[in-house]
This record gives sequence, C-alpha cells and structure tokens, in this order.
Amino acid sequence: MSAIFQVDRLKKSFGGLDVTRDVSLSMEKGDRIALIGPNGAGKTTFVNLVTGHLRPNSGRVLMGGEDISRFNPMKRVRAGLVRSFQVTRVFAEMTPEEHVALAILQREGKSGRMAGSYHALPEVMRETRAILETLNLVALAGIPVSEIAYGQQRLLEIALAMALRPKVLLLDEPAAGVPHSDTYLIENALKQLPDDLAVLMIEHDMDLVFRFAKRVIVLAAGEIIFDGSPRDVTQDARVREAYLGSYAHASSAA
Repeated sequence: MSAIFQVDRLKKSFGGLDVTRDVSLSMEKGDRIALIGPNGAGKTTFVNLVTGHLRPNSGRVLMGGEDISRFNPMKRVRAGLVRSFQVTRVFAEMTPEEHVALAILQREGKSGRMAGSYHALPEVMRETRAILETLNLVALAGIPVSEIAYGQQRLLEIALAMALRPKVLLLDEPAAGVPHSDTYLIENALKQLPDDLAVLMIEHDMDLVFRFAKRVIVLAAGEIIFDGSPRDVTQDARVREAYLGSYAHASSAA
C-alpha cells in the first residue's frame, strides 16, 4: 500500500537551536499512530511544520505523493491534511450544530450562507447530524458551547476537523485538560472515526496512547528515537531513558 502522507527529512532551527532534526515518517490509510515524547521534544513544532503554520529550514511534506511543502495552511486542509489544537478554539455562544454546519459551509466555499439559514440546506443538515452522531454530540446540538463540559468541547474540536473531510487527521493532545474520568469520551470518539482515515495523535495520557495506537513514534530532542509497535516501545532502552521511565517499569511488572 502506498503512503498517503509523508514527511521527508524535516528540519527546523530557532536561533541556531535545532528543534526538529531530519524527521521522516510516513502514514497509510487507516493508520493509528501515537506521537509521544517528553515536554520540549518538538512534537507540537512538528505538527506546526507539517500543517504550514511554521516554515521548515529544509525537508518536504507530501500528500498522496504530491509535494505540498509550499502550500499555505488552508491549501493543506483542502489537500486533506487537518489538525486539532491543544486548546479548544470554539465560540462560546455558538452551538455544536452551528459550529459543524459552518465548517461544512467553509469547506464548500459557502460560509456566507450562515448569514441566512443553513437549515434550508438539507445536505448540510444531514452531514452535520451524521458528524454529531459520530462524536456523540447530538443531544447537545442546540446548546451553547459555554454550557457544555470541557470534555465535550474537545469532542466538538474533533467534529470540526471531521467536517473538513480529512484524509490525514493530526490530533494535538485531544485529552488535554479533560478530567481523567471523562477521557473515555475521547477514546470512544476515536473508535468511531472512519476506518480508512489516517490518524496521528500526540498525547501524554499513556493509557489512552496504548489503547489507541497500532504504532508508536517517540520524539526526543527533535529527532525520532523509536518507530514501532506499542509492545516494543516499552522495552526500548532509549525510550525508557528519554521518556517512559516508571511507566515502562510498571508495565513490565504488570
């Protein structure tokens, strides 16, 4: 199977400090990859580079074999590369239904229709409801975001990403700020994503990582030090030293 997404020797420096060091990886349809590493490893910088929010010093980003390195962020979204953010970026007075409908209309170049009523567009309404159902948000569709729990706001972030019809979805700490008792909401949502969607998730909740990922990539000091199975990552000496530490030892003892 050919790669749907590739990063080739991506490098970024700030003031002579290398924060991304010749990072290369590829993803195929249906991949479920966790990108982990200590704070300051360069994970969010990596996502900002591949989504066009930062310009690399060198290296390439490809979607389906096409070099998109010179594309701006919106053009990369149109190519199918979509991300979520660590901190929610939703509007407090808008409802989940309004958010998702607006994202669909933006994708179709019809965002001006929000000035009227998207309710008159049956195809938009059908897709909006389907996305809200996938993310278990239908019951909250008409409630202002300010009145729903933070964990559900994080689900709405994923819903907005899905409304853009990604081929590759980059999730930057989807469980960040979510109470541990509510992380099951995120996990259940991830299980509902389309099987052919390639997903790369940055996350610090290791229990969530190991339940989600079929493949784990470890970034440390701006470079990849491991790329392999969740079972093997806990046994890797470099990963133990750089990041997993007590978690790896606890997993071995279990």
